[in-house]
Parts: sequence; structure tokens; C-alpha cells
Amino acid sequence: MKKFLLLVCVALVSFSMEAQIKTPAPSPASKLKQTVGLTDVTVAYSRPSMRGRTIFGDLVPYDKVWRTGANARTKITFSEDVTIAGQELKAGSYAIFTKPNVQSWEVYFYTEADGGGTPREWDDSKVAAKATAEVYNISENIETFTITMDDLKDDSAVLGMMWEKTYVGVKIEVSTDEVVTKNIDRVLSGPGAGDYYAAAVYYASAGKDINKAKEWMDKAMSMNEKPAFWQLRQQSLIQAKAGDKKAAIATAKKSLAAAQEAGNADYVKMNKDSLKEWGAM
Repeated sequence: MKKFLLLVCVALVSFSMEAQIKTPAPSPASKLKQTVGLTDVTVAYSRPSMRGRTIFGDLVPYDKVWRTGANARTKITFSEDVTIAGQELKAGSYAIFTKPNVQSWEVYFYTEADGGGTPREWDDSKVAAKATAEVYNISENIETFTITMDDLKDDSAVLGMMWEKTYVGVKIEVSTDEVVTKNIDRVLSGPGAGDYYAAAVYYASAGKDINKAKEWMDKAMSMNEKPAFWQLRQQSLIQAKAGDKKAAIATAKKSLAAAQEAGNADYVKMNKDSLKEWGAM
């Protein structure tokens, strides 16, 4: 019996050691990262190879939805909204599915990005965008399935897919000009209320020029039609620190009333504590 148990233990140890051996993945994972204009595009996918096989029309049948790679679904992620074939895609992640044919491919951007392979039940309502991509023949075989970002411009790029002697590309448009124009307009029109507020809070918390902090905070509040209780709270603290206790008390009372209306007990207590400290309660 002891000899049998010993043999079992040896077998288990041997199996455990074998299980730790690493071997190359048949379709290794890959990640493509590319900035298009101001938009970050990331593609995570697995890359199968030909290995002497006929790919399109055989391994990958025509007129059937393909996972566009191997293993888990190929996932594309956009940091900003983009446009594909006139259809707006919101920032986020999508699975890329394709339906290859001889002359063209249908390319689908599917909202259910995670999972393995194609969905058991295809749901057209989850197709956020669909594009038709023309097939271009390549003279030499592309041994390993490859996704690229080609024809980079400030406002667009082409999502390329190639394998065997086939290349297809889908144009992705980004709103670089719109974003840059808004940034230019914002900067050239001068700092906003949020900019003055952030600068004032930083100066006060960092122990820098408190009078400058008070000036910026007053400017921020004058640009804000209805300051929130937490903004008024910061203004009162800066006013008190700058030696303007009368203004600090008046502002703290406004913050207290707004906090009571919002039902924020923490700010109610903080304002009451400050008013008591400043001799107003």
C-alpha cells in the first residue's frame, strides 16, 4: 500500500512539473496602439498563421461571420467618439466581426466586446456600426493575420486587416478639428470659472499668496451664477485665511443654507463649526 501511494505521489509531482512547462501559443496575442489626431485607438487580438493552409473560402468560409482573428474576440477601443461609414461610434470598446467575401468584406463593430468567438446568437441591435470594405489582392502571402492602422492623418486613419493575399481597410474618422477648435476658443477667450477656482484652492492649500488666491476665488464666484455649497465653503475659508472675517462669515452662511437645502450633513457641520470659530454663532 505504501509503495502504491508513493507511486501515486511521484506521478502527481511529475504531472505538476509537466503542467508548468510553457509552450508557444499557436495564435499569439497582440496589441496595437495608435493615436489618430487626439484619439487613442487600441486593438487587442490574436494572430493565427497560414501554416500551409488555404485561408479565405476554406479555413475562413465566405459569407459567414468570422471572429477576425483567433481565440477571444478581437477588441477595438476608442478614447473619443469616432465615425465609421457615416455612423457615430461612442468612445469605448467594441468587438470586430467580419463577413469575408471574394470582392468585399462586411465589417461589424459589435457592442458586446468580450467573449470567445462569434456570439451563439447574433444580435443586430448590438451592431453599433457596419462598413463594407473592398478586397485588395496582395502579390505575396501574408503568413500571419495582421491588423494595422494605415494612412494616418490628423482627422482619420484606415483600420487595415491582411492575411494570405488579401487586404481590406475601413476608414475611421475622428473629430480632431472640432476638439482643437474648442480648445483654442476656450484658451483664447481667457480662463473660466473652473480655472480660477482650481488655482485659488491650490494657492490656499499650498500656502502660497493668499491674497492672490482670494482674488481668483472672488473672480470664479462672480462668473458662477449659482455657486455650489462646497464652492462657497472654499471661498469662506480663503476669505478667513486672508483676514476678511466679515466676508468669510457671510459666505459661510450662504454655504450653510445651500448645504442644508442639499441635505449634506457634513458640510452643515463644517460650516457651523467655522461660524462658531469666527464668533458668528
